[in-house]
Amino acid sequence: MKVNILAIGVHPDDVELSCCGTLLRHIDLGYSVGLLDLTRGEMGTRGTAKTRKEEGLASAKIMGASFRKTLNLGDGFFDFSKKNKKKIIKVIRSCQPDIVLANALSDRHPDHGRAAQLVTDACFLAGLSKVETKKNGKSQKAWRPKVIYHYIQDHTLHPDLVVDITPYLAKKLECILAYKTQFFDPKAKVKGPQTPISGEDFFESIKAKNRVHGRYINASFGEGFNVVRPVGVGDLFGLE
Repeated sequence: MKVNILAIGVHPDDVELSCCGTLLRHIDLGYSVGLLDLTRGEMGTRGTAKTRKEEGLASAKIMGASFRKTLNLGDGFFDFSKKNKKKIIKVIRSCQPDIVLANALSDRHPDHGRAAQLVTDACFLAGLSKVETKKNGKSQKAWRPKVIYHYIQDHTLHPDLVVDITPYLAKKLECILAYKTQFFDPKAKVKGPQTPISGEDFFESIKAKNRVHGRYINASFGEGFNVVRPVGVGDLFGLE
């Protein structure tokens, strides 16, 4: 299934926390979105790989994503092997995204920056016809996304571009709350150990970060992204 945007996160919920508002906005504009989790999030302090998968599918349904796929590259321990790159390449070639959203270029969690590089490598290699991959026994055609935007996560990075998500903030939080084992849930009968993201005030930090990013473009709330290469523009009047 071809999609316009493929949003990739190394952990389930990375996408929801950092670029879900952007995805919701583009789905509303008529673009198709696919989601790819590189790991099952099995090293997370709260919940299990099974619950994370169930929660991720529930969130994708709320979001309106066309699909959600999960690879098992190894939470916390994935490497830059040919095997891992080819797993990502197969997904890229299958859904042929024009835009890829990927993890932050650097961040508190070491998986985030490493995933950003792994995805960048895979996007480039996916465009080389001599890199062979197969799906259902058939060779896949080469495909390279037009651009990669790296969403901002824990570290306060200065964005290169910002998307206005003001009308979508409430639904973004709804998507995040689908991860009941990870975040604050006053109705939870069994509460797990506390983590930096499990407190009730964590949602205030999400809104605060989105508010700061929004101020760059005179919007109430925004999501920021970084780029490695300059972004090409065809019409200067399309920029805000």
